[in-house]
Amino acid sequence: RPCPNNYSPWALLNKMRQLLLPALHKKLIVKKGFVKSKPSKPARVLLFNKPFDVLCQFTDQDGRQTLADFIDAPGYYAAGRLDRDSEGLLLLTKDGKLQQRISHPRFKLPKTYLVQVDGAIDSTSLQQLINGVTLKDGNSSALFANAAQAPDWLWTRDPPVRFRKSIPTSWIEIGLSEGRNRQIRRMTAAVGYPTLRLIRTSIGPFKLATLKPGEYRYEVTDSTLDQTTD
Repeated sequence: RPCPNNYSPWALLNKMRQLLLPALHKKLIVKKGFVKSKPSKPARVLLFNKPFDVLCQFTDQDGRQTLADFIDAPGYYAAGRLDRDSEGLLLLTKDGKLQQRISHPRFKLPKTYLVQVDGAIDSTSLQQLINGVTLKDGNSSALFANAAQAPDWLWTRDPPVRFRKSIPTSWIEIGLSEGRNRQIRRMTAAVGYPTLRLIRTSIGPFKLATLKPGEYRYEVTDSTLDQTTD
């Protein structure tokens, strides 16, 4: 049969390729996950400097201090947790997707802590924290573990840490990508240096910065944190 519109067979084939290949290429890219999803709506995050002896919840039947004693932000809930005897950065949000992104272990959002330990910790023990220590719930390793000094901005804890006159203390900065129960305390104890004080200074891109204990501020971010798809 003659080709329509006086197209030769080769011209018709070339025309079909021009029409079909872009659609096929797009389909393949989407299937492989290379195309980014539409940008998520901005999410508001509340950054709170949790004081010592405060629970990461808004109510408590036993009358202990909770988030409600410091935060007046209806609809915001904690993304993750921080032990009652730990201090520092806690994130709260109304955005369910962001809350999961921050708190769920599969996203491995890095967290940084400033830790005071009992004793003068040495480089061998720091390297052991990085290589991994065996805990009751499995092996645990730090992203990094460095010797540090108490920063000038650090507040005095109330009540203060109990010191032993005959034993010095030292500070380390340690990073984790998971958040098991009392993980850092168990890790430092495993290498012979019990934790005396623990302050979280960052969670992913969020920093404690100049927040004082009991203070909070708001930041706006995309709910994916990095504008990329999973």
